[in-house]
Amino acid sequence: MTAIITARELGQALAGERPPVLLDVRWQLSTAAAAGAPPFDGRSQYAAGHIPGAVFVDLDRELAAPPGERGRHPLPDTAEFGAAMRRAGVRAGTPVVTYDGGQGWAAARAWWLLRWTGHEDVRVLDGGLAAWPGPLSTGVEEAAEGDFLPVPGAIGLLDADGAAALAREGLLLDARAAERYRGDVEPVDRVGGHIPGAVSAPTTDNVTEDGAFRTAAELAARFEALGAGRASGVGVYCGSGVSAAHEVLALELAGVPAALYAGSWSEWSRDEERPVERGA
Repeated sequence: MTAIITARELGQALAGERPPVLLDVRWQLSTAAAAGAPPFDGRSQYAAGHIPGAVFVDLDRELAAPPGERGRHPLPDTAEFGAAMRRAGVRAGTPVVTYDGGQGWAAARAWWLLRWTGHEDVRVLDGGLAAWPGPLSTGVEEAAEGDFLPVPGAIGLLDADGAAALAREGLLLDARAAERYRGDVEPVDRVGGHIPGAVSAPTTDNVTEDGAFRTAAELAARFEALGAGRASGVGVYCGSGVSAAHEVLALELAGVPAALYAGSWSEWSRDEERPVERGA
């Protein structure tokens, strides 16, 4: 089973005997609030129109702990995450499909957390809501209580020391935009630059112009060129562990297992004693 599902396949699955639980995880990284503009409101967008049957999941509150020393989107408390997933109707033996507004980052964060905590049947809607051709529902939907009990550790997770070691001994990919990797700009975190030894690999290069993933063969060729085939291990980080989850998903499609550094640059750069590298 692949880690993504097309809109056509989702329509067939929803009409089948074992329809998946649908999680709407609309979110986006924005600096608009700092400039005085209203912050992005995924919940309102969900209420205005979502795939029928979907339940809204709040990335900032349910897929992350409060920001702090561990970064802007630390991993959530396991018990609280499990409770949130059960409220959304997630069951251990039922497929789950996550989607967002089209960028795929937030949906991939939900996918990664469910996979990391032991759910084996989770997929991301390729292209997100923008790819869905069917009708939309409005308002807020509630699901029957699920039974999912998270058990962390099913897939790879890195801390700061593990990320530094992988940058030296394996392949650590930086999924942020190239200008943030180089340190030319840094709109969110304390300083610009990257973890020494990390390789620039923007998440945006994994998808086509419409936001759908490139083919498995194209992704495999991309990561091979970046050194994945020669590396003893592969890890990914970004700004706060959201877009990096999307890159871990792309690597899985390419047949390359990879670990996520969840704290990412927002955790790394908070500590002034950690080294920072700039440039290409």
